[in-house]
Order: sequence, then structure tokens, then C-alpha cells
Amino acid sequence: MLGNTSFDDTAGGDGSNRRALILVENLSVPFDRRVWQECTTLRDAGWTVHVICPQGEKRDTEPEAEIDGVRIHRYPLRAATGGPAGYLREYGSALWHTARLARKVGPVDVVHACNPPDLLFLPALWLKRRGARFVFDQHDLVPELYLSRFDRGEDLLYRAVCALERRTYRAADIVLATNESYRDVAMRRGGRRPEDVFVVRSAPAIERFQPVPPEPELKRGKPHLLCYLGVMGPQDGVDYALRALAKLRDELGRTDWHAVFVGAGDAFDAMVELSRQLGLSEQVQFTGRIPDAELVRYLSTADVCLSPDPRNPLNDVSTMNKVLEYMAMGRPIVSFDLKEARVSAGDAAVYAPANDEAEFAKLITLLLDDPEKRAEMGKIGQERISGPLSWRNSQASLLAAYTAACGTPGSAGKAARTRKRPGR
Repeated sequence: MLGNTSFDDTAGGDGSNRRALILVENLSVPFDRRVWQECTTLRDAGWTVHVICPQGEKRDTEPEAEIDGVRIHRYPLRAATGGPAGYLREYGSALWHTARLARKVGPVDVVHACNPPDLLFLPALWLKRRGARFVFDQHDLVPELYLSRFDRGEDLLYRAVCALERRTYRAADIVLATNESYRDVAMRRGGRRPEDVFVVRSAPAIERFQPVPPEPELKRGKPHLLCYLGVMGPQDGVDYALRALAKLRDELGRTDWHAVFVGAGDAFDAMVELSRQLGLSEQVQFTGRIPDAELVRYLSTADVCLSPDPRNPLNDVSTMNKVLEYMAMGRPIVSFDLKEARVSAGDAAVYAPANDEAEFAKLITLLLDDPEKRAEMGKIGQERISGPLSWRNSQASLLAAYTAACGTPGSAGKAARTRKRPGR
């Protein structure tokens, strides 16, 4: 069990507070920004919120923490290596720890499971049998993620992840989708009724993305700064961006730029090596993950931001956090032409034909040569983030989803707390 620290669960005096348990396997909390925004929204609406998630490597390392009234229970988890066997070890360990900590948390009104992977329906079902309602928060379409990341086709493992997704949809009382494309999948592939699927779009935390005066020294002596922010995995397109930058230099003759790539991931080392092979080491800087204050300095100085996610089964229908964060900072974007990229960015981005690195490079040149267009695009992006794409709208949808899940708020958890639990 975790240490000797215990939480006081008597907040509210009479024990009548509604209780939510959020399950996360992919990232630690509060590092997972979407989950943290959901936690604080529920807290502000009167919920007592618990989270079970992995410990981070450099942050979120404490086994237990209470942050701004949210109670977080973390477990050690080693990321998968070595193919399918590594994922079995990772997921098996995560499920064991999640079940262990869920027993520690006790009865809840709502269990809110965030994928990937589509395995957290198992502890959710255990909690459903004890009176909880199950909200499935679909961060990724795992079958599309499998096809896009591993390039193995619709093999046995693909069919297995499809089956797990179906089981998760079937077990859930309510589904949260990050955009309309995901909502369509939940209804079409998951067989869910429209009234049971709520769009809760991810949105940047505005307080985290406040522009500061640009710092020309970050451009390393060049007139322009290009910036990439985000995860660097096999499906994230950093290799496309690097090849586009090589074309920008070699085919378009542009050397008046410095580029910075902020973030980390499975492909980080491979991308540093690809940059070296392309002869870009002097013009391309990899920072790894950096503190928010440093990130804001780079984004405030950037002339153009890059969203090089290639079209594949996952990316075409997914909302990219980097795009929303660029928009919050008022930066113009070059993107490949993806369905949900257009939904998010609209005229805050220019779009190259999917996966066309040469056209991507030409659009960078177009924006570098047109400061007025860059300023106009940046303003459009900020207006979209403060308006139709704001977290305020997502908050309303999240709370509506919880109301739909619970029916009579608090009734499920209260019933569970009156029932004797096996093994206790």
C-alpha cells in the first residue's frame, strides 16, 4: 500500500459530497492538462475528486498528493519496451495498481476512465457493480492509433484492440469525445446513442499561455524563428518537419531561420539523429521538455509554428493540442491538410496537401515573407481559443455529461456506501 498518508474524506461535514474517481494510465496528473482541467472543473462544481495515475519520471513523482483540493494516488510504472510483451507488462502492472488503489479510495458516484489503453473498463466494471456510474473519456481512437503507430495492418493485435474498444463502449454509461469525429465513431462503431456521447474538447489553459515580449536572441542570429511543440512519437510527424526544413534550405534557398523543437517522446533520439543526417544540426535545436516559462519565451518569439502531423487513420480525425496551444499564443501555423486540423485552426493555419513536405516548406516561406498575414492569422487563432474553442464550453459539456451519468446526483455513490463491500 502507499505510505502512511491518508486523506480526510469528510469534506462537506455530512459526507454527502459526490465523489468522482478518474483513472489515467497514459500520463501523470497534473501533467496531463486535459485531465487536470476536468479535475478542477468537477471540484469547482462540488465534487470530491480522486485520481489514480502513474508517477512521472521528473515531476508528479510523489506516491500521494493533494493539489488544490484534488486527491491524487500515483503508482510506479515502467513504460513498455520490447514489443507486445512490453505492453502486456506495462498494462498488467497498471491494472493491478489501479485496482489496488481503487479499493483504497472506496465507493464513488462516478468512475471516469481515460484511454489509452482501452483496458480501464475492467476496474470500472468492478466499481459499477458497487454502484458507480462509468464515464469513458476517449482521448484516442486506439485501433487507429495502432494502425498509425505500428504499421502492421489489421492483424490479430488490431482485432484485439477493436474488441477492447467495443467492450469499453458497451460498459460505459456515458462517453466523452474530444471532437465531433470521435463522437461519430462512438455512435457508428460503438453503437452509442447520440444523447449518451458528449463532446468535451481539449483546450489550452489560458493562464499557462500568456505571451511575453519576444527575445531575438532565441533566434540564434537569424531573422526568423520556427517552433514545434509536442510529443515526438512515430506518428507525430517530426520527421516530416525536418525533411521540410531541409527542402526549405536546399530547394528554396532559405537559411534565414532557426528552428526549435520542444518536447520529448519515443522518437526523440531518432529525430535528433535524422536532423544530423540532414545536415540541420546548426539550425535545428532540440530542447526536450522544458518549464512552462521557457516554453512561453520560445512561442512568444516564434514567427511560424509547425504542425507536421501526417495524414493517417488517427491524425486525420484527432484534435492536436499543439495547434490549440499555438493559437492561444497568437502564432500562425503551417499544417498538413487534416480534417480536424481545419476544424480547430480554421484560418489561423495554412494547409499543405497531406504529407507533401515540399509544399509544407513553401508555405513556411509564404508566411516568413508576409508579416501582416502572420499577425492576422495569430489574431484569428486567439479569438477562436477565447470564443468557440474555449474551455468554458467544454466545462459546460463535461458537467452535463456527469448529470446525465448520475441521473439524480449522488444517488449511486450513496447507495454504494450503504452496501457492505466484499473483503472488507
